[in-house]
This record gives sequence, structure tokens and C-alpha cells, in this order.
Amino acid sequence: MDELVKMVAKETGLPEAQARKAAEAVVKFLKDKLPAPIASQVDGFLEGEGTADAAGDLLKKGLGLFGKK
Repeated sequence: MDELVKMVAKETGLPEAQARKAAEAVVKFLKDKLPAPIASQVDGFLEGEGTADAAGDLLKKGLGLFGKK
């Protein structure tokens, strides 16, 4: 999440505290809109827990939504 906050702060010129609130709002929105199996992995992905594996899993699940493997 820290990396996302830094990017938001850099891109928008917002102070870090406001950038964190903006990033948290976007993450909440995404988790509310994504299918549960994908939404449940968002926090781990943002915190870098097995980022490459998480990205691959998210991609596979996302493709599964469209009938692709």
C-alpha cells in the first residue's frame, strides 16, 4: 500500500496523509466491485506478499471471468 500511496502523492501533489486516504478509498472501491475471490487478494498484493504469485493468480482469475484460461 505504501508504494501506491507514494505514487498517488507524486502524481497528484497531495500530502502523504491525503494520498493515503485517496488510495484507501480506491482500494475499498475495487474490493467492493471485484468478485470475492479476487477482492480477497487485493490487500496481500498491495503489501507485496508474494507479489509475483499474487499477480499471476489475479490474472488467471480475471481471465476466468471471461471464460479464458
